[in-house]
Amino acid sequence: MSFFRRLLSIGLAASLASMAYAQEGKLNIATVDMQELFKQYYRTNEAQKQINVERARIQKDNNERLGRIRELENTLGNLRKQLEDPALNDSKKQALFKDWQMQQQEGIALDRERREFLQRRNQALNEKMLQRMKGILEEIRKLVEEKAKAENFDYVFDKSGMSTSQVPFLLYTKDATDVTAVLLKDLNKDAPAESLPVEGETEPEMPKVEAPPASE
Repeated sequence: MSFFRRLLSIGLAASLASMAYAQEGKLNIATVDMQELFKQYYRTNEAQKQINVERARIQKDNNERLGRIRELENTLGNLRKQLEDPALNDSKKQALFKDWQMQQQEGIALDRERREFLQRRNQALNEKMLQRMKGILEEIRKLVEEKAKAENFDYVFDKSGMSTSQVPFLLYTKDATDVTAVLLKDLNKDAPAESLPVEGETEPEMPKVEAPPASE
C-alpha cells in the first residue's frame, strides 16, 4: 500500500469515526500495545528459547566443520614448509605438491559445503521462526477482538503501530481505555514460571504482517 493510500485509509477511518460519533454519540474507544503483548506473552518467550536452542545447535555443527577445515589448513602449512626445503629432491617434491593440491581441494570443498549448510539451515530456521511468531501474533489479535466485542468497543487502536516514517499512527486519543494490562494478564494466566520473560533477555521481534493490497 502506497503512502498516499495509507493517508486515504487513515482519513477514511477518521471520517467514519466522526460520522458514527455524530449519529450515535460518544464512541467507546480502547487502545492496546501489541508490541508489549507480543514481547511479554509467555508463548513468545518459549518460542524464542526453542529457536535459540536450534540456533546454538546449528552453530555447534558449523564449529565442528570449521575445526576440520582448520586441521586441513595446518596440514597445508606443514606441506608448504616441506616444499620450501631446498634439499628436497624432485621426486619427493612432486609427491608433496600433489598431496598439497589434494588437501587444498578438499579444504575448498569442505568450506563451500559448510557455507551452504549454514545458509540452508539458517534460512529454514528463520522461516520457521517467522511462521511461529505470526501464529502467536494472530492468537493475540483474536484475543483483542474478543475483548473488543465483550466490552462493546467501537474501535481498538494499536498504540505501538508506526508509520513508514517511524511516526506513531496514534498520536492522541481522548478518554480511551488502555486494555493492554488486562489482556496480558489473560494471556499469561496459565504460564509456567520458567516460561515468563525475564528482564534483560533478548526481546523477540514482532513479525511484520503485510496488509492486503487495496482494491483498484
